[in-house]
Amino acid sequence: MLTRMKVTVVGCSPAWPNPGGAQSGYLVEGSGRLLLDCGPGVLPRLREQEGWPRVDAIAISHFHLDHWGDVVPWTWGSQYGPGRELPKADLWVPPNGGRELANFGTHFGSDGMFEQAFNLHEYAEGEEFEISGLRVTPRRVPHYDIETYGFRVTDGERTLAYSGDSAPSDALIDLARDADLFLCEATLAEVGAGETTLRGHLAAEEAVAAFEQSGAKRLVIIHRPQELGLDEDLVRAADGDVYEV
Repeated sequence: MLTRMKVTVVGCSPAWPNPGGAQSGYLVEGSGRLLLDCGPGVLPRLREQEGWPRVDAIAISHFHLDHWGDVVPWTWGSQYGPGRELPKADLWVPPNGGRELANFGTHFGSDGMFEQAFNLHEYAEGEEFEISGLRVTPRRVPHYDIETYGFRVTDGERTLAYSGDSAPSDALIDLARDADLFLCEATLAEVGAGETTLRGHLAAEEAVAAFEQSGAKRLVIIHRPQELGLDEDLVRAADGDVYEV
């Protein structure tokens, strides 16, 4: 019997944390357990539910710290702490991400720290990979000048689309095409606010436009500063929210 896929918002703060909030982390559960991004504050939130998080895999959208920072303490807990007796989780990172992590380990941690804690993999644009029955397709989206991906996750019956961080683009619309649930960032107060040459984020109206053009069934706004309002007709994620896909 197929387990209905659901997603728990572990953290949904933007690049700075909302008061009391964790940064990006979305736990997808169905036939497996997949964590999309793992920003600061996500690991302790997960540890409130179990001594050490039991996930099959973590998939990182890009290497801005608010989307992957808690992977670092995860390595220490997996090697020396309460996670050391558990099977290694898979860690999926963008192309050339293994080299990025190796450089980080050399300069700020220890050589090989990520390979010791995780089964490390690099995904590729548009190439599906599978995590315990959940099929994940990464799609590159524009986010300033850093290589960034959104994720499309399906169990064969239902589909979740996760924008990661993205400026407006056809790729974002395609990512969310006919999805049952679209988690879409809306970081900006207004279109292009504070962004001059390169775009990296969406205003709320741009998130709505992408949703409407995609044909997705439900929209939930994520990665939005608490200080910014939102139309009352739109659903705004909060840490701890659970959505069935």
